[in-house]
Amino acid sequence: MSRIELIGNATLYLGDCREILPTLPKVDAVVTDPPYGIGEAAGKNKTRGKQFGNSRALAHSKDYGDDRWDDEPVAQDLIDLAVSRASNAVVFGGNYYRMPPASCWLVWDKVNGDSDFADCELAWTNLDRAVRLFRFMWNGMLRDAKERRGDHPTQKPVRVMQWCIAQCSAADETVLDPFMGSGTTGVACANLGRKFIGIEIDPKYFDIACERIAAAYAQGRLFA
Repeated sequence: MSRIELIGNATLYLGDCREILPTLPKVDAVVTDPPYGIGEAAGKNKTRGKQFGNSRALAHSKDYGDDRWDDEPVAQDLIDLAVSRASNAVVFGGNYYRMPPASCWLVWDKVNGDSDFADCELAWTNLDRAVRLFRFMWNGMLRDAKERRGDHPTQKPVRVMQWCIAQCSAADETVLDPFMGSGTTGVACANLGRKFIGIEIDPKYFDIACERIAAAYAQGRLFA
């Protein structure tokens, strides 16, 4: 089943990005966080932190079920297709793919302390600049901002995605996320005044993305 929702300056597609991407015009930037093949969708979150006794940070770990969409990385040709749709590209988990050499990697320092989570996450870019680092805690209840969390097992903070978007695009430009998930990139674009195109194959996460992006635009109107 395919579906298109228009919310503010966001166009959201429910469907397979392999089919939808070739129908879209080129945009200014791709900013995305595709599945890396690390199994985070298959109940892995339930046991996070126990090895280090990190009960305070993960007291409310959520059971996301046992989905299989993160069992393997996205096919390389699909990553290449996504990157080809824009002048600038930021791809989280680029270290899991065969990406061209890059002078600029975006490094998210998660300030995790002693846990079995990675200290950092890496985003490959095709930007012609030096490596950049953003420090933002996002460890269960321990986080640097009060943000909605728990909609998706690999959900990124809005602040982190805003930082990435600001590296590769300007106001009123269009940002594409072909692996939209729960819509964090779209929320960040609404906050920053970017146009957004998002694609998500899972109806459950598509509906969450629509809700979150609509709420972001409503909040913006409250403060306009």
